[in-house]
Amino acid sequence: MPTGSRVFLQNRALGYVSNHIPLVVRYIQRRKENLIVTCTGRAFHTYGCSHFSLLSVCSKHPSEITCLGADTYHVYTSSENVIYAWRRGAELAHTYNGHEHPVHILLPFGPHLVSVDESSNLKVWDVKAESLYLELSFDSKVFSITTALHPSTYINKILLGSQKGTLQLWNIRTSKLVYTFSGWNSAVTALEQAPAIDVVGIGLANGQIKLHNLKFDETIMEFSQDWGLVTSLSFRTDGNPIMASGSLSGHVVFWNLEERKVVSQLRAHSGGVSGLQCLANEPLMVTSSADNSVKLWIFDLPDGGARLLRIREGHTAPPSCIRFHGSNGHNILSAGGDSSLRIFSTKTETFNKSLGRASYNRKLSKTKGASSDPCKMPPIVDFTCETTREKEWDNIAAIHSGLHVVTTWSYDKVKMGSLKLVPDRLKKKPNESKNKAPKVTATCLCLTQCGNFVVIGYSSGHVDRFNIQSGIHRATYGNPVAHNGAVRGVATDGLNQIVVSGGSDTFIKFWNFKEAGKSLLSKIHVDECVAFFHAHHESAMLAVALEDFSIVIVDIDTRNIVRKFSGHTAQLTDAAYTPDSRWLVTSAMDCTVRLWDIPSSQLIDIFQVDAACTSLSFSPTGEFLATTHVDQLGVYLWSNRTLFSHISLRPLSSSLDAISVMDLPASATDELQATHQGEELPLDDVEPEFTSPDQLADDLITLSLVANSRWQNLLNIDLVKKRNKPKEAPKAPKAAPFFLPTLPTLRDFEFDLSGAISQGEGGSKILDLSAMQSLSAFGKSLNQCSDKDYSSAFSKLKEMGPAAIDIEINQLAPEGGGSFELLLKFMKMINSILQSHKDFEIAQAYLGLFLKVHGDTISQRNELKSFISEIISSQHSGWSNLQNKLQYNLCVVHALKNVSN
Repeated sequence: MPTGSRVFLQNRALGYVSNHIPLVVRYIQRRKENLIVTCTGRAFHTYGCSHFSLLSVCSKHPSEITCLGADTYHVYTSSENVIYAWRRGAELAHTYNGHEHPVHILLPFGPHLVSVDESSNLKVWDVKAESLYLELSFDSKVFSITTALHPSTYINKILLGSQKGTLQLWNIRTSKLVYTFSGWNSAVTALEQAPAIDVVGIGLANGQIKLHNLKFDETIMEFSQDWGLVTSLSFRTDGNPIMASGSLSGHVVFWNLEERKVVSQLRAHSGGVSGLQCLANEPLMVTSSADNSVKLWIFDLPDGGARLLRIREGHTAPPSCIRFHGSNGHNILSAGGDSSLRIFSTKTETFNKSLGRASYNRKLSKTKGASSDPCKMPPIVDFTCETTREKEWDNIAAIHSGLHVVTTWSYDKVKMGSLKLVPDRLKKKPNESKNKAPKVTATCLCLTQCGNFVVIGYSSGHVDRFNIQSGIHRATYGNPVAHNGAVRGVATDGLNQIVVSGGSDTFIKFWNFKEAGKSLLSKIHVDECVAFFHAHHESAMLAVALEDFSIVIVDIDTRNIVRKFSGHTAQLTDAAYTPDSRWLVTSAMDCTVRLWDIPSSQLIDIFQVDAACTSLSFSPTGEFLATTHVDQLGVYLWSNRTLFSHISLRPLSSSLDAISVMDLPASATDELQATHQGEELPLDDVEPEFTSPDQLADDLITLSLVANSRWQNLLNIDLVKKRNKPKEAPKAPKAAPFFLPTLPTLRDFEFDLSGAISQGEGGSKILDLSAMQSLSAFGKSLNQCSDKDYSSAFSKLKEMGPAAIDIEINQLAPEGGGSFELLLKFMKMINSILQSHKDFEIAQAYLGLFLKVHGDTISQRNELKSFISEIISSQHSGWSNLQNKLQYNLCVVHALKNVSN
């Protein structure tokens, strides 16, 4: 059973900013900056107010985060019934266990932490000791805690709000109830300390806002919010008597506390305002929402209202289509169900941009809110882009759900274009009613590689070509239609010579690009209806997904089907080529992602995820695979392991019984998660590296692994020495005593202690005459070898450099301190190496130098001269077999060339 993907490794998720959990703000004295902490599900992000840059991301929690809290030193999070304390935004410092139900309130209180779970059990923790200081239990039917607040100057006291609208003031040091406030018969949804001492702002579920004096139990002033439930409250502390309140409709209302009236209103978010906080002593306000955005507002308008200063946002609805843009793989274009087109950077979130929402009338849409825009177009379901002419005119074309209108966008200008591509036959006539309008939708499109034309397929079977610069209709392929059914895919070749279309009529057709009308070149019949196309321009390969869950590869140049892949068990959703077009990645509604090797036509990797992949794209650099999934707002990056480690890929069965399920990448790496839980990280299921045997076959010749510089210049060693002769004589190193033998090495001299006479107990004092011979280490090793095994001596010779080898071979003769028996042993050693068919090239080099140096001596000794014939026989038997195979292969290649010509 596989343990996960062998090629792809979880990297991180992009596009997550915030959710329904309220944000928290903490001031860091050392940085002189306010930090904003937002929740993104199972992790939290920390942003700096100065540039709104993402500073840190914590590791993934075991489950969804239920609430946040923060003080100067820690960020507190709760996941189900466990509470975590984090330092520096990503370092887990403390863990608190004890709640039996999910925690929904966290209130830092000096050296303590107050937590309340959903059953209204209140616990006070000692932060450093991780011990329980106090526990209070409330009856949820009588007093169900919804909010908590520490009033300023109220030492050791906290104020609790309830579901029924009553409030209680508790002293946690003495664990006594100080006072009970009768309330207003509506759930308390927000509590905020006012700038005035003893005064607290109270937000209710019925939209009422009360400014209540705790000391005298009197309501100072009341406000009523027209937008319903009050989600959050905050007060400006920069000298302006303004209170801000948030609502579920996304509105923020500013109240003048002196004049007791509304100053201004602001449509801050398309979803409910989950968090709202005015920064201390600054004219700034930060808001967050479940619409996946965080916004920083500045109060600098003439009427005292707020203006948007900075923003971080992602898709408010799951992305439907993603594509890498550019050749560096730094940017991803993403179209979402919120009708918007966005750019996500793989390097830093600071470079994320929004191209806006698709609109029938952009000018009118600017005056309307995101949710109440009557001109908003349906979501983008597919788009195509090119970089060739992106600085001159629009370079992105998109089709929308249920529309025949195709919109254009500009990546360079970061906005929606002014063109809307519609053929004349689909344009509404002046006297034509809506009911008679044709129910035709655009189903697929393709932008040519030159960036001038866009080819669009329609559900009526038509295929049209438009000029994307002017929006003029240029050609229609087919007479009158290209397919007898909906067109599911269109593509062009790299030179604008061929247009390829595929439809629900089970045909793939090739058209002449320049000629209109009857320009059909050829067609291919496939077994099932075409689902979609995905082309790779550099290799002229076209991936065609079929409705029987298989995918075929079509060669556009030869117009033939060259590969077919089967294995998915549900509808295919997307496909992507690797940059070198060697691999094809496919995804389907069976929640699997499969990797196919195109040359071998084999499945080489597969993994399964919890949510089905809806779109995927491979980075142009081959570094990342980007995916989107059902009901997920983010874009997920997977690293390609083959770029930084050796992965052995073997074919897999397309019908695996058990496919391992992998978690989607988090906003940060998951390595800390296992470490925090005291678990060991699982090892990757990587096959051991293949080790080649010493000899593949007995009739083949094996070369050595010795560097060429060690043996290639042995025959010209005299010339090398002459060229490398130093201008000045080198200083001789400090000589060792003459009676201490040394070893020839490439490093500093080493003493030869192998022949030392043992002076220990029982050691013989008789002098060994063989130790008096002036043989080198190699000579001694060769002299000790038997006639069957010369491996030890040959290994010593392979470790030496050219100069050392020359010296050793010269010293084998009697005049060099050797003997005729040593010369014969060297010849036998070379003969054994040639017979083994190993180290062929260095054996030839050593034999060549040996014959050059001792040729005259060998010719004068009969025992040496007679052994030369054996060496010749061994050399001929080793080389002749290989030579015959080389000549046979050359003949076969030459014959194949003649046939092809």
